[in-house]
Amino acid sequence: MTNKIEINWKGQMSFESIAPEGNIMIDAAEAVGGQGKGLRPKAMMLTALGGCTAMDVASLLKKMRAEVDDFKIEVEANLTDEHPKFYDVVKVTYRFFGKEFKKDKIEKAVNLSVDRYCGVMEMFRGFAKIETEIIYIEQ
Repeated sequence: MTNKIEINWKGQMSFESIAPEGNIMIDAAEAVGGQGKGLRPKAMMLTALGGCTAMDVASLLKKMRAEVDDFKIEVEANLTDEHPKFYDVVKVTYRFFGKEFKKDKIEKAVNLSVDRYCGVMEMFRGFAKIETEIIYIEQ
């Protein structure tokens, strides 16, 4: 299967990414000639990683009957100093909100995403060290 997107220039440092599923704006910071009206490419990479594992976890929690009230994923990455700058260490923190957590099932869902299902996570492993953490917040 092949995925394909198209990038259209909208002037200055602004671009629109057009994919079969929808469009997203890309822009640079004002300091480098942009208007700050879209995501930066590196932020989109972290968004792709967080979104990929979030979808896995949501699906797996439902199948395992281990629903939570809410969950959030924070992706934090260290950017190297030298050009080309890239992420060399990435930490993915899973925050689950609720009561009476089925922690064994939640941890299994996260681990299945991290180790088996999330293709974006596997791509990141090609250039970065991946760290994960699970935090439970009782409500």
